[in-house]
Amino acid sequence: MTTHLDRLLFSQGGECFFCRKPLPKAEASVEHLVASANGGTSDDGNCVACCKALNHLLGSKSIKEKLQIVLNQRGDFQCPGSVGTQSTSVPSTNTQKTVLKPASEVGNGASAPIDLVLEDLKKRGASRPRKVSTLTSTIKALLKQHKKTNTDGEVSGLIDELQKRGKAMIIDTKVTYKLG
Repeated sequence: MTTHLDRLLFSQGGECFFCRKPLPKAEASVEHLVASANGGTSDDGNCVACCKALNHLLGSKSIKEKLQIVLNQRGDFQCPGSVGTQSTSVPSTNTQKTVLKPASEVGNGASAPIDLVLEDLKKRGASRPRKVSTLTSTIKALLKQHKKTNTDGEVSGLIDELQKRGKAMIIDTKVTYKLG
């Protein structure tokens, strides 16, 4: 029996819908262009295959917000699952790291949310959050203070980015830092 994901990967030539790089099934997930939470259907016309990291980042954003994320990459879209990595399964021709930014930050000189989070954590020194729940609340408050969007998906994406950059390590619910 062919699964929904199998059909999408086949129709997309085994590539990610967004970055057009080879997408192994183990790294793939179904992204609803119009999110289910926003009334989107699960038919093939509303769904695409993309990497799990991008699907997590896009979450239940509106189609307008999703398109803005893609457009912000200025024609050099790289899925966040392959940011800064050289993988044999998803080759990268781009040697620069690409960090997705909300539309509100592009072109106005504002700091990227990940930079705000890193700066705040460095300032906190020994009083950094030691639990994931506290780190989540801290990031939400920081983003709100700087008038940045802060959905659960975006906060989770920032925590994932901290881990990818080797700045935070999470074991169970405990967080340790290596901010240098």
